[in-house]
Parts: sequence; structure tokens; C-alpha cells
Amino acid sequence: MNAMTSARLITVAVLTFQFAGIADDWPQWFGPNRDGIWRETGILETFPAAGPEITWRTPIGAGYSGPAVAQGKVYITDRHPDTERVLKGNKAGSNPGTDRILCLSESTGERLWEFKYPSSYGVSYPSGPRATPSVDGDSVYSIGTEGMFFCLDAHSGKLNWKVDLKARYNPKTQIWGHAASPLIDKDKVILIPGGEGTTVVALDKQNGNELWRSLSTRDPGYCHPIIIEAGGVRQLIIWHPESINALDPETGQAYWTIPWKIKAGLTIATPRQDGNHLFLSSFYNGSTMLRLGDRAPTAEIVWQSKKASERDTTELHSIISTPVFSGDHIYGVCSYGQLRCLTSRSGKRLWETFAATTSGNPVRWATAFLTPHKQRYFLFNETGDLIIAQLSPERYTEIDRVNLLKPTNDDARGRLVVWSHPAYANKHIIVRNDEEIIRVSLAK
Repeated sequence: MNAMTSARLITVAVLTFQFAGIADDWPQWFGPNRDGIWRETGILETFPAAGPEITWRTPIGAGYSGPAVAQGKVYITDRHPDTERVLKGNKAGSNPGTDRILCLSESTGERLWEFKYPSSYGVSYPSGPRATPSVDGDSVYSIGTEGMFFCLDAHSGKLNWKVDLKARYNPKTQIWGHAASPLIDKDKVILIPGGEGTTVVALDKQNGNELWRSLSTRDPGYCHPIIIEAGGVRQLIIWHPESINALDPETGQAYWTIPWKIKAGLTIATPRQDGNHLFLSSFYNGSTMLRLGDRAPTAEIVWQSKKASERDTTELHSIISTPVFSGDHIYGVCSYGQLRCLTSRSGKRLWETFAATTSGNPVRWATAFLTPHKQRYFLFNETGDLIIAQLSPERYTEIDRVNLLKPTNDDARGRLVVWSHPAYANKHIIVRNDEEIIRVSLAK
């Protein structure tokens, strides 16, 4: 091969890579970096006139959990109740049924394997599992609504090991069950079981043996654990209904704690970091902005909502959807569906709109899941619409919209909703309702 031929081949390879764009899996809650940002290139600017191509549809049962995508496979959980009539209350053992962890082919939607286990629900909103599975190498980790935790072989579905968190740690099942997705960190998996001294635990990801335990609280809440870097160290952020905490992820020892009593235990939205600031938002209590130490793991309150109200809201009172914190501004959905823009320095509201959620009137718990992509946002709302929009300090600008799924969940006080966060992987969106999971191409 001469030098000219070699140079041409290199040029072709580089151009092919550039046109193909960057492709990523979505192997856990909130994506590969657990920060909710979609970084792939080669994504469409607007939807085709006939709508985006639906690659496949696969029937599944009910559930709130989002999909995880890794190594050509999609992992999702669902539930099949034993009786046609599902009780909406939270009486212990009132809803017997079977929960499943499913593995599908990413390219075809074909079911590759399923892992089933009996689970008798005693929680409110009993449609199905809440937590997105986490995939790490050859293993997939999944926690059920009532605290059964499994490590399975990601390729075959064979059980590697399991832990009954209720039997091991004796936590009281909170009213809406276990919702925090497992966090894989090096040799360990970090979970939020609850209980005295065991609000958060780290287990050996190879066998389930406990490595450390930390914190005590009446209820553990529903917030996913994350690891950030600040003050020169890695910090494990645990937000439960009594305080915001940063721990050493290697030992569970606390770096700092900021007390914050959350009404009804509604710590749900994932904390968002931007530089040396950390933002959190809750349905009743509103928002808190923290400043993180530059040279040491410390934290202090910059500003905080003063009203614990779902209606009389001034900043942001998130419930299901996690806000986006970007530099000087915050975008998020408030308690009655108001998509809002705040200044991050003070929490002052710059604008709000119902266009992305209810298209008009305030509706309790109305939501849309916000995913930043380059200089725009993809919003998947509870009616099954996927929206492409620009969010700026000046306004919400809708670019395009298409309906992907019909809302099927009837837990939202008289209206049907889709309350499951999508996965964005390999130039597709993968999303589910209580009847099916679909994969839709978003490639340019």
C-alpha cells in the first residue's frame, strides 16, 4: 500500500466516523454518566412529516421504571397482578402478583429472557416496579418495589445472587415503595434500603456482602444516589426526607449534612450539579441551592424556598421530573405542570408555560421529562408526546412535536398518564407505557 492510498483510507475512515456520529448506550438511570444529558451526534433536527420510524413494539406489563440499554440489549421491569382488581391503597400484602425483569434485543425488540419473582405489594400506586435497572459489564442489577434486590447475568438472566433488603435491614416500606435505582461504583453497588443506620448501604457487587452502611432516617425517600466531584474529592450525594448528605463513597463516612425536612417524604428529583453548586427541588417544600466548597468537601445554603406549598409556588416545586441546571439558569416542571425558568443565583422566576405539559390549564402532578441535547432539549411528556424545543432565559420555543405512546396509567386522579423516563441510546428513544415498550429512531 503506497502513502497516497493509505492517506485516502484514513480520510475515508475519519469521514465515516464523523458522519456516523457518536453512539452511546444508556445503561442506568439518567444515562451513561447518570447526569441526564444526551450527548450523541447525528440526531434529527425535526421529525419527518410521517413521523419518526418506530423500529419495534413489544408488549409488556405495567410499571414506572425506565429502560436501561447496554451491549445490544434493553432491560426493563414490569408487573402482572394476580387479580383483575388492583387495590389503590397501601395495605400490606393487599396486591399479590408477579414482577419481572425482562431482557429484549435492542435491534428487534425480541424477548431474550425473563426473570420472574412473586411480589405482594402493600404500597400506594401499585402498578409496578419503579427503579430502572443498572447494567455493569456482564451483570444487571434491579430492585423491586418491596425491596427484593437481584444481580442477574446480563446475557442469560441467570441469578447470580439476591438480597431481601427488608429481611436484612428491617426497613419499613414507605408509602410508594423502593424507587431509587442502584448505583454501581467500582467494586460496589450502592442502595437506599432505609432503616436505622442503613438508609444507604454499599454491597460487594460480586456477591452482595455488605461493605458499609450509613445514615438513619424514618423514611429513605425516593431519590437516586449520585456521585459528584467537588472540593477535591468524590462525594456520594444522598438526599432523604430529613437532610441532604455527602458521603465518602469508599467508606460511607459523612463529609457534610444540610438539614431539610421534606413533607410527605417526597425526595424524588435527582440533585443537579453545575460547578460548585448543587440544586434540589421537591413538590411541597420547593427548592434549595447549595454552594459546594472549592478546596474541601463542605456545603452551605445559597437560597431556599420559604413556602411549603404545592399551589403558592414562587421558585420550583418538582415532583416526578428532574430539573435541568445549566450555569445561570434552571429549567424544570413545577407542581401543576408549569415549565419554568429560574435564575440559579436567586431562584427568581423568569417565565413559565404549560405548553409542554398540559397545553393550557394547571393540572396537579402534570409532567414532562427534560433531556438536554446539544443546544436544545427533548421533552417526553405524560401524554406520550415527544417534543423538541429550545429553552432560553427569554422563552420556551417549540420546534416540533410527535405523539409516540398513548397514556395508559390511571393513577393520576382521573386522567391517563405515562410516568416513565425514556432512554436515549444509539440514536433512538426507548420508552414504555403499561402495555408496550417501543424503540423509535431519532437518527438524522
